[in-house]
Amino acid sequence: MVGKVTKSVLQEYVEAVVLAAVLAAFIMTFIARSFFVEGYSMEPTLHHGERLLVDELTYRFRPPARGEIVVLRFPANPRMRFIKRVIGVPGDRIVIQGGRVILNGRPLEEGYIAEPARSDAGPYVVPPDSYFVLGDNRNNSQDSRFPTVGYVPRRLVVGRAILRYWPLTRVGLVRLPAPWSAVAAP
Repeated sequence: MVGKVTKSVLQEYVEAVVLAAVLAAFIMTFIARSFFVEGYSMEPTLHHGERLLVDELTYRFRPPARGEIVVLRFPANPRMRFIKRVIGVPGDRIVIQGGRVILNGRPLEEGYIAEPARSDAGPYVVPPDSYFVLGDNRNNSQDSRFPTVGYVPRRLVVGRAILRYWPLTRVGLVRLPAPWSAVAAP
């Protein structure tokens, strides 16, 4: 009779911890990552101190869409990460006039912003493989209107915000505002 080989309890724990670490590293590298909202540029949609789950997989299969909230590497310092809303995709023409964003000749209905922009800007025409992003708090946001950000190359877009998980009183999906589904392409 051959003796049965059994694992020690310690070996079982070590294997479980190693497997969990490998799985967590895979998820954080290829699928999703936690993001801490710093600052006030996305209010009232997102608030300073909130924590989000950011989907890093979707944009491997399709480009970012208008209206989505994305985490991006700051063009002037790619080690920093920002969170903004995609307003324009390649080929779009954007003008900010009288406090309203005009996309491809049509004013956007933006019920989600803190207040209209105080200054006019543009026109901007989004180049290929780039995006025009704005914060929802238009008067307190460093975004594509400023030379330090400008048009954001696709390679600097990390992923899209999909879930707010902290604070617990605001847990929920980060949804695309209704007006964005009706915005026409150029």
